[in-house]
Amino acid sequence: MATINNCKIPDELYYWPEKHVWARPEGDGTVTIGMTDVAQNMAKRFISCTIKKTARPLEKGKSVATVESGKWVGPVPMPVSGEIAATNDAVSKKPDLINAEPYGAGWIARIKPVNWDADRAALVTGPEGTEAYRKFLDQEGIKCE
Repeated sequence: MATINNCKIPDELYYWPEKHVWARPEGDGTVTIGMTDVAQNMAKRFISCTIKKTARPLEKGKSVATVESGKWVGPVPMPVSGEIAATNDAVSKKPDLINAEPYGAGWIARIKPVNWDADRAALVTGPEGTEAYRKFLDQEGIKCE
């Protein structure tokens, strides 16, 4: 796991740095998505997470959930296009799981991607991904506590 500006960025995930979301392909063909350590640090403690419960396809960039902290309310954009296969009800009940474990128990949803290969190509991962995220964080002056 890389640490960039004191933010944790696991090498094996796929990132959309500008939106602070990640994607992880699963063995069953679904893709788990969530918010990054950067996002939870900027927002502070989450107090609400409402996840869409729809089976209709959502396009990349559309909101899959809305999160609220004492500092911020906003959407969680889809890093891939697809249909919601499962939602993390634990995060709906205890939203600060996103703060405690953004890459583990704090995941948002599992998606059946429409075209994982095309969406994956637009995301960054591995050493190139962490370097791309580093450049974005430095450019924006973002640091985690």
